[in-house]
Amino acid sequence: MAEVDYVALADVGYGIFEHLLNKGLRVQGKYLFSLVEQDVDFKADLNAIFQQFAKDYPQLAEALIGRFKNTNTIYDMILTGEGVVPSKTTQMYWIVQDAPESPPEAIEDENAGKWLIFQEPDQVDASWKKLRDATVAGELGISSKVSTAKPNPDSRDNRKVIYVYTKDWADEADVMRVRQKLRDLGFVDRIGYKRNIETFAGEYAKKGKRVTYYSA
Repeated sequence: MAEVDYVALADVGYGIFEHLLNKGLRVQGKYLFSLVEQDVDFKADLNAIFQQFAKDYPQLAEALIGRFKNTNTIYDMILTGEGVVPSKTTQMYWIVQDAPESPPEAIEDENAGKWLIFQEPDQVDASWKKLRDATVAGELGISSKVSTAKPNPDSRDNRKVIYVYTKDWADEADVMRVRQKLRDLGFVDRIGYKRNIETFAGEYAKKGKRVTYYSA
């Protein structure tokens, strides 16, 4: 029997747990980032969601407790920015914020696409907060996500990237509406829009090859 890789299990487990934590809080009309930023105690919610997580994913929960000892450690990490602030997130490659009423799987639809905004590490926290809040307010597209401080082997440089998703790449009016809102928020440099079709096909920009569908 192959030996269990608890490091890998803990990595996977943490991402799944924080996704479920965000989802569980949203059912109650709460946002994790808002609770953290407003210094609201949500430990009871976290523990209740972890108990259900442990029932559904016992091996992943065991790996998490093996790494963090208890849920108090996870709670304290989140209070200091884990999963909320890009530069302070080291357990996950991405922080995702879906728009209200937008299901998490919407960003995986092949009809979707995203504007790509590259940021220097010292700028990404402020930029993310601005775009996250606009996403929650329903002013942008279906979702936004940002790369974090966790070293990603797929990164080409030290810059961070924020994706701002729209539902349908073929709906040019909506795509450009979101682009204009990004300008209104201060993102005025020319950026590219990539369709999920190219992402799913593993197509990335190379010398002499352009994979952005829109540029504005």
